[in-house]
Parts: sequence; structure tokens; C-alpha cells
Amino acid sequence: MPRRKLVVLGLLGTRLDAGRNRNRWERWRPTVSLVQHDDLVVDRLELLHAPDRESTELAEVVANDVAHASPETKLVRHEVGFKDAWDFEDVYATLLDFARSYPFDVEKEDYLVHITTGTHVAQICLFLLTETRYFPARLLQTSPARDREDRAPGSYTIIDLDLSRYDGLASRFHKEQIEGQSFLKSGIETKNAAFNALIERIEHVAIASREPVLVTGPTGAGKSKLARRIYELKKARRQVTGEFAEVNCATLRGDAAMSTLFGHKKGAFTGAVIDRAGLLLKAHQGVLFLDEIGELGLDEQAMLLRAIEEKVFFPMGSDRETSSDFQLLCGTNRDLRENVARGEFREDLFARINLWTFRLPALHERPEDIPPNLDFELHRVSKALGTNVTMNREARERFLAFASKWAWAGNFRDFSASVTRMSTLAKGGRITNGEVGAEIDRAKENGGSRTATNAPNDDLLVRVLGADQAGRLDRFDRVQLADVVTVCASSRSLSEAGRELFASSRAERRSVNDADRLRKYLARFGLEFALIRERA
Repeated sequence: MPRRKLVVLGLLGTRLDAGRNRNRWERWRPTVSLVQHDDLVVDRLELLHAPDRESTELAEVVANDVAHASPETKLVRHEVGFKDAWDFEDVYATLLDFARSYPFDVEKEDYLVHITTGTHVAQICLFLLTETRYFPARLLQTSPARDREDRAPGSYTIIDLDLSRYDGLASRFHKEQIEGQSFLKSGIETKNAAFNALIERIEHVAIASREPVLVTGPTGAGKSKLARRIYELKKARRQVTGEFAEVNCATLRGDAAMSTLFGHKKGAFTGAVIDRAGLLLKAHQGVLFLDEIGELGLDEQAMLLRAIEEKVFFPMGSDRETSSDFQLLCGTNRDLRENVARGEFREDLFARINLWTFRLPALHERPEDIPPNLDFELHRVSKALGTNVTMNREARERFLAFASKWAWAGNFRDFSASVTRMSTLAKGGRITNGEVGAEIDRAKENGGSRTATNAPNDDLLVRVLGADQAGRLDRFDRVQLADVVTVCASSRSLSEAGRELFASSRAERRSVNDADRLRKYLARFGLEFALIRERA
């Protein structure tokens, strides 16, 4: 099998490679040394250099010396000009353009990127472009002999950035990923596969992106806690240095909304007796969390959009722009698409914050996660009460049987309050059947018989309509619509579904057009027959 060609790409070292007289052979020159190693056969050397006269002349000297030292090595010169060799953006963009245009042939050739020469900025850019596989190569680092009088070509090290080749490193990074996901879940060992996959995706996005993140889900599902956890995770990874600023937009109205978010100057409105910085400025180099963003006014939405895109805004009463570089996290229990359709939410802002959208499920959608959450709450309340709170076996089994079927309208807020009440009333920190029975009776008295139904028609309604919208339906409408959706899902046509649903009306000749009647009913909830069939 023929040997694959070895190609080295590197920058001309304007200082280390310099030299035109005979004494240059007495010195270690990194580019020339590449071809002087007996165990490193370079078939082609791609030399990048600036287009100015001095660099061009030096490149000619180096090319001749390479040909003298290794006649079998072909040297190809490329003029690559940096406007400023110390400007990261300029150097990276220039090298990226070169990488994209270079005709790599990975089937026939192996590539090394020489990172010994060039400015530190250029070396970093070469590393990043190799790590991201724009250069499908390994890194090559060379160094002179320890004895400067030694005329040997020095030494070299080849670095492979494919971490999958290193089991130890791969295990370490995998462990860090698992730790990050556990951190986002507050250390709770959840068992729901869909929820765990969701947290894995959130962890990846939180580390890799600074774009806005939208977290949806019912009230009490944990949006605020997740937002703070995302911030703490990013801060632990040194991705943010600023503060975490948060506000519930449902509490903001009028001038107070503008002032809270964007700040104000003294005298901007009645009561503005001093300057105020505002949350956007507080979140500079940090994270801003706007909970219930659907409640934000249209004027505030417009200013927020500009602040996200341009990083600037005007505080109230000021004619001077203020800048703030923050990452935006948003939370809502509403369907923002409906708000956009009603003109209550700006379409352009929704498009901007909808890049990464994650829906947190309700507690009753994760019954298998109730036991570990119970353990978490018992540990939390034990610390709060200063005593170790436990449950006997009978009490635990009874509470879990109830909790797995209860609707938990307030989700984790209700669940946490329930455990807190039982723990506080428990004598000696031991929750018994008596405390559990009292809590179940209390829940039923306050919430009627709000058990979480797992009936097929209700599950189908949630799948078709979405949990958020289904959760906002009156109980009467929910039961009726669930039955209608079930019939539609099992019918071959709108007319067939209409005939079944309005059979009594047809028998009494009170039904004129069953299909049209059904179509109009579904339209009240933004549904169509084809959509139901598709999602079912």
C-alpha cells in the first residue's frame, strides 16, 4: 500500500526564519527545520507569508534553503495579508478564508498545521481552526535543541485534537457533561427519558451559545430555577463574569416597566428623584432573565429587541445611548404565537428569542420523577427546619400513590408546599400516615377532585393542542374537546367524524351540514381536521 503524502501548512516566521548570510545555517530556523528530520518526511510544505517586499524576499530565501535541505519536498508559497497581525478578528477571518479555499484531499494526504511561527494571535487562530476541522489536520509544534550550539534540527511534537482517541480525556469531558446536566436538575436523579434528553440539550446549548433562550411551560414548572442554574453553570465555566438579573414582567407597568428594564435619569418622570441603572445594565457581561415575557408591553418589546441586536438602548429621560452586552433568557406560560397573532407580541422579537425554545413539562407529565423529587424536598425542608425529616414506609407509599395521579396545578410550587406542610406538622420529624391523610384531604378540599387523568383522549388532546393551551381550557371545554379530537383522530374524513359526533342531531333532522359544523367548532380552538390526524 503506497504511503500517504504528508503536507505541512505554516506561517513564515519573520524573525525566527530570518537570515540571508551563511551564518543562517548555524541557527535554528523553524520552517527550514521541518524538512531536516530523518523521521519526518514532508512531501509538500505550504508556506503562508505577507505580500510585502520584506516578507516576499525572506520567503524566497527560505524556499531555496528548503530545496537545498530536502530536494524531495515541494514548497508552495501563498501570499496571505493581515491588516493587523495582532487583530484577532482580522487574522481569524483571513485564515478561515484560506482554509475554505484550500483543496484538501484527506483521502490521499495527511496534514499537519505548524503552530510555532507567526504571532500568538495567529497561533491561537490556527489552533481553533484545526480544532473545528476547518483544517482537517493535526498540530505540529517544533522547538530548537537545548544546546544552542547544536546544529541539529531540534525536536518536534505532533498533537492530535481528536479527543475520541484519548479515553481518559473523553471520560473526563463526559463526566463534566453529566455533572453539568445534574447541576441543571439540582442534583435530582430524574428518570423521565424525555426530560433527561431535554436537560441534555439545554446543557449543550447553555455552554455553546450566547443567543437568547426561551423556556416555556406551565406555572411552577421550574423556569426561574432553571434560568438561574443556567447562569451559575455558565459562570462556573467562566463564560460570564457579570451578574444575574431577573424580573417577572407581569409586575411591570407603565413608566415602572421602562425604568426597571432600561433605567432612567433623574427627573425623567414624577418620582424619579435619582438616576437608576436598570436591569439591562446590571446584567452586563452576565444574564438577564425576563420571566413571563409575554406580559411585556409593546413599547418595551421594541426597545428590548434593539438592545438584543445592537447591545444599546436609551434610558428614560436620556439622549445618550447606554451599552450592555448580556445574554437573554426568557420564560413564559403562554403561547407566544397566539399573542403574535392577536397583535399583543411583536413578531420580530418573537423570531429573535425563538432560536432556542425549550418546554418544561408539568409535574403530572413526569410521574416517575415524583419519588426523587420527594427525596429532594425532604432534604430541602430538613435543612430549613434544622431537623432530619423522614417518612415511614406506609406514609411514603400512600403519598406517592396520590401524588402520581394528582394534577398539581401549581406544579413544583404546590408539590414543595405540600411536603413542607407535612414536614412541619410531623412530630419528631417523622411523617406518618396521619400527616399524609390530612394533606390529601386538604388538597381535595381546596382543589376538588383534580386528579391528573391519563385517559387516552386527554393525552391525545395535549398532543394535538399542546400542554400550555390545553391547560388553559375550562374543564367543561377540555372534556368536550378531548372527545371531539378522539373521534376526529379515528375518522377517515371530516364528514365521517361529523356524522358520528352529530348522530343524534341527524336522527332528529336538526343537523344540516355536519362537516361544516365540526369545522367551525374546531376553528374556535385553532384546530383543523388534517392537523389532528397528523399529530394523532
